[in-house]
Order: sequence, then C-alpha cells, then structure tokens
Amino acid sequence: MHVPTITANYLAILALIYVALALQVIRLRRSSGAPFNDGGNEGLRGAIRAHGNFAEYVPIITLMVAFLEMSGASPLRIHLMMGTLVLSRLLHPLGMYATPGSLRFLVCRGGSIFLTIGLLVSSALTILSRLPWGTVAEEISDQAIATVQFLQVIHVILTL
Repeated sequence: MHVPTITANYLAILALIYVALALQVIRLRRSSGAPFNDGGNEGLRGAIRAHGNFAEYVPIITLMVAFLEMSGASPLRIHLMMGTLVLSRLLHPLGMYATPGSLRFLVCRGGSIFLTIGLLVSSALTILSRLPWGTVAEEISDQAIATVQFLQVIHVILTL
C-alpha cells in the first residue's frame, strides 16, 4: 500500500492554517468577553464561521484525496488538488473578514466556495469512477436475493 505522503505534507500546512483560525477565534473571544457563541460581535461571528467552515470541509476532502493518492493517482493530480484546497482555505477567511458585498468579499468568499465544492465533486466522482461497479451490482443483487429468501423462511416459521 502506498502511504499518502503528498497529502500528509499539505495536511501539515492546513493544520497550521487551522491553528491560526483557532487562535483568531480565541483572541476575539477574549477581547469581546464572549466565552460562548459570538456575543453579538460580527467579527467574532465571522472568525467562528471561518474556523467552522475549515473544520467542515478540510477533513472529508483530505480523506478523499488521500484515498486517491493511495490508489495510485498521479502525483501532479494530488499536488493540484491539495494545492487548490490550501488556496481555497486561505481565501475563505479573507472573504469572511471583508465587508459583505465588497469585491474582496465576492472574490475571496465566492472563489473559496467554488474551489471547495469543485474539489468535493471532483474527488467524489473520481473515487466513484474507480469502483468495480459490476462487482458492486452483483453483491447488491446477491444480498437482495438472500434477504428475500430469509424473509420467506421467517414467513414459513411464523405461519406454522
């Protein structure tokens, strides 16, 4: 089995970005005196969402890219995917801290959403395209037949 070293290197960079986002939330919580929620502070609310958004998307995308790397995807493809993930995660907080409706808000936030969703879809479709669909369909049909036979046995037992 191939160890996903390319993905792991990018994941280390992403971990440092995550730490920076967490420290920003901590700093804003302390300065606003809001130990829970956002205390009505819009800056804190944006920092919490940037941190949360990172935690929502990075794990699943990184896991899928690691699976692709382990299954033999080209190193260039892995670099492109993980580099795009790093870029999208750098853009998102910049957009979250910008004035809503501003060019920076639209470019950074919109760009990060586009890149993130694009990575989710492309990773998922690539993984699905590598599945042996004939084997999967055969297994599902075997399980369905076994279930029907099991239900027939239960019916016979219950009607005795």
